[in-house]
Amino acid sequence: MLYIRIMNVLKQIVTSLMLLYSLTLTAQSGNVTAKGKLFIIGGGGRPAALLQSLLATAAMDKKDYVVVLPMSSAEPETSYYYFKADLEPFCKNTIVNFNFTPAKVNDKNWLDSLEKAKLIFITGGDQDRFMDAVLNTPVYHAIHTAYTNGATIAGTSAGAAVMSKYMITGRELTDTVYHSTFRKIQNENIEIKPGLGLLTNAVIDQHFIARSRYNRLLSALARYPMLTCIGIDEATAIIVYKNKVRVSGLSQVIVMGKPEGLAITNTKLIKLKDLHFSIYTDGDEFTLNSIQ
Repeated sequence: MLYIRIMNVLKQIVTSLMLLYSLTLTAQSGNVTAKGKLFIIGGGGRPAALLQSLLATAAMDKKDYVVVLPMSSAEPETSYYYFKADLEPFCKNTIVNFNFTPAKVNDKNWLDSLEKAKLIFITGGDQDRFMDAVLNTPVYHAIHTAYTNGATIAGTSAGAAVMSKYMITGRELTDTVYHSTFRKIQNENIEIKPGLGLLTNAVIDQHFIARSRYNRLLSALARYPMLTCIGIDEATAIIVYKNKVRVSGLSQVIVMGKPEGLAITNTKLIKLKDLHFSIYTDGDEFTLNSIQ
């Protein structure tokens, strides 16, 4: 038992150091003053209206192009193929696939093209897989450069989770069996790792209503009570420009924040007296808290 406790403490220290490094990179990228937008989809289907909203947000000229980053997927070529097939009926711009493997992360031509892309799309899959491919590489900086210069960075499912500075991995620390939703609201249970840090004042969860991920997002809120926690349902997106957010899509977005009376019991249960809780639908707008 002592060995397990020591290993858990070491894991938390390593994760904290990685988050600190990610925060340093985020600050260096200057994303606080970024000219770009985020189009964050909660997973599921991509209805025509949602794709049209994505293209309207990106506002591409004829010379602009779309870069797909499929590294979240176990089958990156397949993910690229289906996204391209969905988007092509509405998009006349070139759509290219940059699957940044370890052999390609320093490819200057790809990195230059990524920096100059007007729309970058991150596919679904496993958010850990994506961050393993880009964290501490020039790809990370290229994405931030594109965003700073005015690109729209979009993503779905795992591609939504990576947008945050604090990224929910989906795994529970006290349960080795994966469940699509947490079965308890307990301190030190949620695993958080460094994300892209494009969104610095909120935590994102996806497939939210379809998979009833309230326990998971409440766990994130208890860990980061000064941040806004956002659950995006399937076939639905939030469009973020600086601290302004607009909802687009077929379902709903859940927003939690500002918990009151937050405490942890001696059995590590999370409790609180009150919180801000909102449900938004297509066309609704809200403002994020100031960056913490």
